[in-house]
Parts: sequence; structure tokens; C-alpha cells
Amino acid sequence: DAGGVRGLRFSVWNPADAFTTLDMVEPLARRIADLGWHVQIHAMADQIVDAAPLLNRLPCPIVFDHMGRLPPAQGADHPAFGVICRLMDQRKAWVKLTGAYLNTTQGPPDYPDATRIARAFVAQAPDRLVWGSDWPHATEATPPDDARLFDLLGVWAGDEATRSRILVDNPIRLYGFARVDAA
Repeated sequence: DAGGVRGLRFSVWNPADAFTTLDMVEPLARRIADLGWHVQIHAMADQIVDAAPLLNRLPCPIVFDHMGRLPPAQGADHPAFGVICRLMDQRKAWVKLTGAYLNTTQGPPDYPDATRIARAFVAQAPDRLVWGSDWPHATEATPPDDARLFDLLGVWAGDEATRSRILVDNPIRLYGFARVDAA
């Protein structure tokens, strides 16, 4: 904690190469809860639905990575959207708006299907979202354009106040950053 660590990330989306499993989350969440840390979960939407009882029991905040990996064709109609939104409504969860290139069948430069998912989260809980670049895109043979990914946030958020909340205010709350005012 003194070194700046604020959470534990569990990447379980592909069980074939995962080093952790969802059953590891709860005991570790109990160990970090008193520190004020969170668990960040990179899981597929169906895994989130299956793990809903476990997620509801966790004693610390949850950050859903890559917009919950909702299937592009279903987006906010997938049951995982409801699981995530209920947790956000209870102030137990956050969503990281990242990985548009992972949540698309329509692709760059605008990722329209990922944009629909991001906008649904913005409409639901703009105060429970943070943005991430997902750089260096190690899994991608052709990395996405980071500047275009950042520009998408303007499309997703819709206005400057919401963008500022997602980029500044929400990370301050989630990660415990000190507010630094421009001179």
C-alpha cells in the first residue's frame, strides 16, 4: 500500500492461459479490503453472470476491465450489463472504459459496437467509470491507434464535464489520488 498499489487484477477471461481463477478472488479480496484496495476483473460477460453471487459477496470494490467484455452484438442487452450496473448502483463496482478493440466486430477507427456499450455505461453511471488506454496492446498483432482510442472517450462521454469526471474525479476517488489543481 505504501508503494502505491491499490488493487489486485484477475485476468480469467481465457481459462486456458489464466494463472488465476475466480475462486481465488474472494479470499484475496478479504485480505485487501482493510487496505481500501479493489479487485480488477478481466472476465468475459458470461463469466461475470456466472460469478454474480461471488461478486456480490466481495468486501471490497470491483473494477470490471474492458467494459465487462460484453458481446458486441448484445451489448447492454447481455445479462452481465445488469449484474455490473446493479453493483455500480450499490457503490460496489466500477467499469474501466478500455479495450474497444477487444469488444468489437465492426472495428476501427470508430468501433461502433463498442461505442454503444461504452455509451450505455456512461448513461447508467458516469460517476463509476474510469478510462484506460490498455497500452501497449501486447495481444494485438496490429496495435490500435492510441490517439483514436482516447478520442473515442469524447464520443462516449458526450460532454466535457463527463469526460473530466471519468478522467480526473473518478480516478481520484477509486485510486485515492491527491487532487492537484493547475497553477
